[in-house]
Amino acid sequence: MEIDSRIRDSFRRQTMMQTLGATLDSVESGRVVIVAPILPTVLQQQGAGHAGLAFSIGDSAAGYAALTVMEEGVEVMTVEMKINLMAPALGERLRAEGRVIRAGRRIVVVAADVWAETGETRKHVAMLQGTMIPV
Repeated sequence: MEIDSRIRDSFRRQTMMQTLGATLDSVESGRVVIVAPILPTVLQQQGAGHAGLAFSIGDSAAGYAALTVMEEGVEVMTVEMKINLMAPALGERLRAEGRVIRAGRRIVVVAADVWAETGETRKHVAMLQGTMIPV
């Protein structure tokens, strides 16, 4: 099965992404982009998008980036993930750009950048780095 189809099929089964209104924007080998609206249901107390939204889509973008370099029939799971929050997530939507840093036999090191966007304006709000394991 083609990488794009395999990733999109898996993404459709992620009910968390559905709950957040997230969509899969692009898929290529080693890179995946996920976009989610900053809905009234995902705000923190000061009106910015909650860090949990940034983490959720960043983790999924990084994980799916890892999955693009796996053989068919292999899945991945997050072993650990670190996030640096750099600015409030203010805007219409968040865009998580996940990428593979290094794919080994036992672990895949991944990263993601999360951007808050309004129209064509975007601000870098979070960086994630983590490890995925093939299962």
